[in-house]
Amino acid sequence: MSNTTILALVGSLREGSINRQLAEVAVLNAPEDVDVVTFDSLADVPFYNEDIDNDEHRPAAAVALREVAGQADAFLLVSPEYNGTMPAVLKNAIDWLSRPYGAGAVSAKPAAVIGSAFGQYGGVWAHDDARRSLTVAGATVLDDTKLSIGSSITRFAEVHPKDDAEVAGMVTGVLSALAGATAVAAPAA
Repeated sequence: MSNTTILALVGSLREGSINRQLAEVAVLNAPEDVDVVTFDSLADVPFYNEDIDNDEHRPAAAVALREVAGQADAFLLVSPEYNGTMPAVLKNAIDWLSRPYGAGAVSAKPAAVIGSAFGQYGGVWAHDDARRSLTVAGATVLDDTKLSIGSSITRFAEVHPKDDAEVAGMVTGVLSALAGATAVAAPAA
């Protein structure tokens, strides 16, 4: 039996962002039968435009995103909160991955959203928006699998999230839930 592949998409483009560090925690703490792959080129994917979403004009970065997403069994979005919602780069990735509608790379695949933000609620508005967008795009969102870490600027001021045992355990729990949902969603051979 092959491992479950979970594609992590990080909403912060900043190199040292706490949300990027949370994606690192996912890679480092994946259960034995889970591979977490990050796509680090979201900044290169142009805003979705139906005029360029064809074989003649489709940008290479969008093709690469769809290819890696097509190989994934599930999705983990790692999102900060910008002005009360998810970053545009995540919304754009969802837009590209939802097309063609009903047959996009996210269609019928399990997805979860985690992240951290400066505020006390840890970005719950952004995470709720991301879950809603993924659902409309056709993903099977695990609504009961949530992780929003508040007060990130103080919680991680002296420690990398990978060295926070509680956070590492919660991230592993999310990955296990995604892997379990993938096993349930997989068609019988």
